[in-house]
Amino acid sequence: MINYEVTVFTGNLALASTFNNVYITLVGTDGESKRIDLTSWKPSFFRGQVSHFIVSCPKSLGKLVMIKLDKQKRFLQDSWYPAKVEVKSPTNKTYHFPIYHWITDSEVYCFREGTALRIFDDSNSHLGGCSRQQELKQRQKVFCWDVYAQGIPHCIKGNSIQSLPYDVHFSLTKTAEMKYTAVTGLVELELIEMAELKKNWTHIDDISHLLCAHRTQVTGNKSSEIKCNELKAYLFLLLQLKQKPAKDNPIFLPTDSEYDWLMAKIFVRSADFNFYEVSVHLLRTHLLAEVFTVSLLRNLPMVHPLYKLLMPHTRYTLQINVLARQLLISKTGVLTRYAASGGKGVITILQKSLSSLTYSSLCIPDDIAERGLKDVPNFYYRDDGLKLWEIIFRFVKEILTSYYKTDAEVQKDSELQKWIQDIYEHGFLSQASTGIPQKFSTVDEMVKFVTMVIFTCSAQHSAVNSGQYDFGAWMPNSPVTLQLPPPTKKGKASEKSMIDTFPNIQTTVHGMAVMWLLSKQSSDSVSIFLGQYPEEHFTEEVPCQKIKDFQVELKRLSAEIKARNSVLDLPYTYLDPDVTENSVSI
Repeated sequence: MINYEVTVFTGNLALASTFNNVYITLVGTDGESKRIDLTSWKPSFFRGQVSHFIVSCPKSLGKLVMIKLDKQKRFLQDSWYPAKVEVKSPTNKTYHFPIYHWITDSEVYCFREGTALRIFDDSNSHLGGCSRQQELKQRQKVFCWDVYAQGIPHCIKGNSIQSLPYDVHFSLTKTAEMKYTAVTGLVELELIEMAELKKNWTHIDDISHLLCAHRTQVTGNKSSEIKCNELKAYLFLLLQLKQKPAKDNPIFLPTDSEYDWLMAKIFVRSADFNFYEVSVHLLRTHLLAEVFTVSLLRNLPMVHPLYKLLMPHTRYTLQINVLARQLLISKTGVLTRYAASGGKGVITILQKSLSSLTYSSLCIPDDIAERGLKDVPNFYYRDDGLKLWEIIFRFVKEILTSYYKTDAEVQKDSELQKWIQDIYEHGFLSQASTGIPQKFSTVDEMVKFVTMVIFTCSAQHSAVNSGQYDFGAWMPNSPVTLQLPPPTKKGKASEKSMIDTFPNIQTTVHGMAVMWLLSKQSSDSVSIFLGQYPEEHFTEEVPCQKIKDFQVELKRLSAEIKARNSVLDLPYTYLDPDVTENSVSI
């Protein structure tokens, strides 16, 4: 008999254990083993456990290419989360089988050996019904496109968390954190007693008192008086508050009266808040990340090198976006109820923003150059972002060029081409004006686009999301809405008219609570930061070494950012790799 040493790693997640009977079949180029029951009198598949078994076969199976796993009800049907399986052959060769998949039923699941294979490298003759085509066919039944509203990126089909596949759900820890913060946000900010208070503010200092319970390094380092002065000096521009010139649409100048100029800037800040949240944050990170994720899951099998590279950057994105549609932009959502943009306004902003979005604006080197921001002093988003982009670019190039040696190989990969085609069609609605590639013709095109995807899902989202409470919690900096129309004449504004224009107390505190929730970082046990790969999708030596090199570069950049921040009055931390999450997960 030929003996194979089988090691099963159960994931270290809540409820990952199973008490069901677990069966395995080894599949090789020269045959397959019998279906073997791995269950013994002693439970072997507890959370985080590593279990060892021997599978005996009458002859060699040749090169191992796949395993089949299933579990059958023993007492009660439960769920099991196997992380990976390793099999050592009689010739001492170890085969790695990445899994990272919840098994919740009694079906048989096939998992390929971990070596990354492009479609034209892959021979399916020995896989039977477990080919990459069958895998994608099954996934496409589960991950379907849907249209939330015309003119905006398409999304995952499913209007509730329960409708999502189990593999993309939050962990129990993340679920508990999200429920906890959603329910207690107003309590932790000590604003719960004001949550239904629809009175107007009477004094600017009363607004500053809201920050007492939850100060950050930014919100807590200056007095409200200084903040008010900063707001007064925020822009040295000419401001006009309506789009068409008219007698009732004056041009405001820094030389106007104190409150005329201040009121003009408050209206600009309120408009900027609404545009920022919907276009810069929701559209350009959350919704695009969802498109990248759904296309990945529909078009790339687990064995594809791009699946292995991008999968860590999709973690929790689908569920967080379903929650965003439910809790933020639905008919009863927070933005609909409290923000100036309202429900219909959100969709209008999304539609107009998508129609004018360009590929170059998603690539920070091109974006900085096009906006003429190369030489602006003390612009740390640019400084840190360009360095991060370059590090990610080198990493992506080294990984992908180890699989794609020529442009012809890129053109030949039909799965890769379908991935970008779906993104173009469902994410950018087939608008050629965006400049988004409809196909990849060269290795360089592929590398740049994949760099943009990783940067968008990690660094860009961190940059636009993490500082929301820091810079928006003091309401005059970012009013979610305003109660009076823009001034139509100069010389009429006063401190009282400014305070009357501000949103009422209820709207203010709900806006603060949302910004606090969105900016709140998950616990270390939940967060996975840029460069961390706890799931070992790659098994070959080259990509595994490139990941280590990537981590070294990120650590070096993090140290540089921390050193610079140590001498700044107002540190810029949002693109420090140590706090930049790998995916859009909040």
